[in-house]
Amino acid sequence: MSTTGRSEGAGFLYRLYGSRLRRQINPAKVPRHVAMMIDGNRRWARQLGFPSPAHGHRAGAVKMQEFLRWCDDLGISVVSLYLLSADNLRKRDSQELDELIQIIAELADALSREAGWRVQIVGRLELLPETLRVALTEVAERTANNVGMHVNLAVGYGGRNEIVDAVRKIIEKHDARGASMEELAANLTPEMLGEHLYTGGQPDPDLVIRTSGEQRLSDFLLWQSAHSEFYFVEALGPDLREVDFLRAIRDYGDRDRRFGS
Repeated sequence: MSTTGRSEGAGFLYRLYGSRLRRQINPAKVPRHVAMMIDGNRRWARQLGFPSPAHGHRAGAVKMQEFLRWCDDLGISVVSLYLLSADNLRKRDSQELDELIQIIAELADALSREAGWRVQIVGRLELLPETLRVALTEVAERTANNVGMHVNLAVGYGGRNEIVDAVRKIIEKHDARGASMEELAANLTPEMLGEHLYTGGQPDPDLVIRTSGEQRLSDFLLWQSAHSEFYFVEALGPDLREVDFLRAIRDYGDRDRRFGS
């Protein structure tokens, strides 16, 4: 059999397997909110011999667009993508960081052109270079009235920072009313804190997916993921396939969620 014939045969089997996976997914058990950590972009670039991590980050950005379309096709309401952490801003090489910032700006702009998607930026925008801060703000404003899939882009984000910022907001509001700290302590609840997170008003992630075989949260949605299900994929970020995603959704539907009970 020729190489072309083998490729067409493999493509047919892949599509057949994908169709089978879709039939195995119960629409009533599709998660409302999926959080994704597409990890391994730098390793992917290094393994393929590219001279710069930027090749991996660009491939990862393309994969993120694909991933969001897969989510939209399944009717998932909210998707959160971890693009750039507050730690990355402090620790990454300046050249790599400059390239990554440009890639994030281009990705955010592309997502804002997708029909109906609402793009929200979560993180400390003040940590970002002005050019990226302006670009992300424009994207959020452009899509603010869209009612389709809600896409959170975590940029300059840290879960611990988010909790600190939420507490500060609560204290500021409480202080503005002239109430005492004793009253605040007596009335503070997890629900109140949750309302003041960057994702306030959104459902918590039902499913958190991470690629590249790493099994850690890396300061991503620490509060919101208290009762989330986790799914780890061995594939590096740019190599993630739709069947990997569909298996994650199928696996999620088979789990018995207990929410601490």
